[in-house]
This record gives sequence, structure tokens and C-alpha cells, in this order.
Amino acid sequence: MSTNKTISKDFDWRPVTDACIKNSRQAQEKLYRHFFPIMERMVLRYTQDEDQIIDILNDGFLRVFQKVHLFEHKGSFEGWIRKLMYHSISNYFRKYSKDLKFLIFEEEFKKEPVQKSEHSLYYQDLMSLVEKLPEKHNQVFHLFAIEGYNHKEISSRLNINENTCRWYLAEARKMLKKEYSKFFPNNRIHETG
Repeated sequence: MSTNKTISKDFDWRPVTDACIKNSRQAQEKLYRHFFPIMERMVLRYTQDEDQIIDILNDGFLRVFQKVHLFEHKGSFEGWIRKLMYHSISNYFRKYSKDLKFLIFEEEFKKEPVQKSEHSLYYQDLMSLVEKLPEKHNQVFHLFAIEGYNHKEISSRLNINENTCRWYLAEARKMLKKEYSKFFPNNRIHETG
């Protein structure tokens, strides 16, 4: 059995990616074992259905292995993988649009049961709402709700205070709720906290 050692943030993935390009199963397994739990947390933001999670993760890692030769070792390797995984998520839900529910207000919905009458928007509509946000709000919301980063990671990445990060997210949610209500004026979203 292989030991899953913690890999530092500044680990050089070049030897692993080079070996993956040559179809090295050991390198692929190292990459997979390291990034699987990280990507699983990201996918869990969109679905809790185990079959969907497995389908999305399998497709996402297949994309990673098929496109690893395109990674230019500029920027974050994890960020590059997250981007591919996000495309797998959006493609999956586009393909199975009857299941598409993008929970903009996931924390509020986790605190109270979600009603079956809840409206859902198509991916493009939701992304256009997010794109209307001011730049910092958009960045924080995108990193948190779409890419799955936590507040500590976002604050470090954007060089802002963690509480400021939380404020941007709360403000982005308020703005999105306002825009959401234009689509569905009779559907009231409860404020919590």
C-alpha cells in the first residue's frame, strides 16, 4: 500500500505531470490520490448524489489525464485541475439539465429543508448573474461557491482579510438574491442570521 504523504503547497508537479504524459500509472495514481479529496469537496457543493459525484469525478480526472500535456506550469496546478473539474460539473448538469439546481444560497438551504417547488436556473443564466457582480464580489463568490475554496484560502489568494472575504461573499449573495427575485418575484428567499 502506498502512503499518502502530505504534499506541500509549493510542490513541483512537473516530474509527475511529465510521467503522466508518458502514461505512468504510478504518477497518475499519485496525482489522483492527492487531488481526489480536494475535488470531491468541490463537487459536493453541487450534488450529494453518490452516482453523480462519481460520474463527475471520473470525467474530471479523465480530462486531467487527457489534457495534462497542455498544463504549462504557470500558475497553480490545483487551480488548473479545479477549472477542468468545474467544466466536468457544468457539462454534466448541462447534459442532465432536469437535475440542474445551482444553490446560490447553499448555506441558508443547508440550515432549513429545501422545498421541492424551488426554482432552478440554467447554468448560463446563473453565470450571467454572477458576472454582473462587482469585480471583488465576483472573485470571492466564484472562488467560494464555484471553485470550492474556503474563506482562509480565498483571503490568502486575494490578499484580503478573512472577515473582508466573508463580507464580500455576503454582499454578493444579497446582490444575487435581488437579481434572483427579478426572475422569480413570487419566490421569497428567507434571510438567516
